[in-house]
Amino acid sequence: MSELYIGLMSGTSLDGIDAALVEFTDNKAQLIQFEYLPFPDEIQNTIQRLSKPDALISLKEYGAMDTRLGRLFAESVNTLLAKANIRASAVNAIGSHGLTTYHAPSIRLPFSLQIGDPNIIAELTGITTVADFRRRDIAAQGQGAPLVPAFHQAAFHHPNEHRCIVNIGGIANITVLPKQLSAQVIGFDTGPGNTLMDLWIKLHQNLSYDKNGVWGKSGNIDHDLVALLKQDAYFNTAPPKSTGKEYFSLPWIYQYFDAFSHKAEDIQASLCFLTAITICDAIKKYAPATERVLICGGGIHNSYLLKLIQQHIECPVESTEKQGIHPNHVEAMAFAWLAKQTINNLPGNLKEVTGAINSVILGGIYLGNKGRIFRSC
Repeated sequence: MSELYIGLMSGTSLDGIDAALVEFTDNKAQLIQFEYLPFPDEIQNTIQRLSKPDALISLKEYGAMDTRLGRLFAESVNTLLAKANIRASAVNAIGSHGLTTYHAPSIRLPFSLQIGDPNIIAELTGITTVADFRRRDIAAQGQGAPLVPAFHQAAFHHPNEHRCIVNIGGIANITVLPKQLSAQVIGFDTGPGNTLMDLWIKLHQNLSYDKNGVWGKSGNIDHDLVALLKQDAYFNTAPPKSTGKEYFSLPWIYQYFDAFSHKAEDIQASLCFLTAITICDAIKKYAPATERVLICGGGIHNSYLLKLIQQHIECPVESTEKQGIHPNHVEAMAFAWLAKQTINNLPGNLKEVTGAINSVILGGIYLGNKGRIFRSC
């Protein structure tokens, strides 16, 4: 029996919304349709301002953005369904990650906050919506992240090969997949993915990202500078651990050195190398048996970054597309899978990954109002 679910993802790059319509047959995932909705510049700028760690905002402004994003998420779903020629009533549920404005799982009163009102998504699409995935794991004393390793295990495990999945969004994370299905899966955020590079090129060239790493490649890596940045406590903390753009930010860079005493392109090259080497260090330390590295997320499009990773990893490094899933689609498909887990009363976290004391059913359920209505299994 096959079932349809939709996954919605807006990651730490803050560039737009990924929407994936996924068919599950015997727990195997197949992408039916994909839609990317970029944020208009005005919304992207507002989101970036709201997401700064020291942002001073009003509750009115914050609530208004929650509503605006809810409408945009719903718009992406309805566009996706129109492209696929699929009725809303044929879809079991939507899994909406929302947009993370602040992730702080390690403070005295831990929390992770996502916006994009799921009430609006359920109302405007008519489809039961599962959202707010991270906070239940945090309630169980976990990090609330990363959550995609459970899907990585379902989609990319191979019985004859030790694999490591590397997701490079704003933040980079790895999932270690031993070939023995009974072996423990681990995963954690390794540190910055694209976020520092994106912030730096935005500051100096007013561009959203460094296409193909061209600007970074034009600079010279300052290895002493990278060594200084690698002294940060996060890189030396054992997993389970997670982080976010509220930590790896421009103020984080400035606390270590006078950034403006270096050539801007040299800083960009060094930040790219920092991402690459911290990913590689994590693999070597926590997954030394890795026989293949599979890359997904927006970082796959930075050819300079991929070259640096391959230079420091002895096994093959390739796109998840070679395993049947395009690297741009993995995270949205993961949240379709997580919604399926929740709807079927199954846990969505891997407690060994997040550090939670229990495996828990993630998210809140917001019932749809057209056609298929959620019923507990």
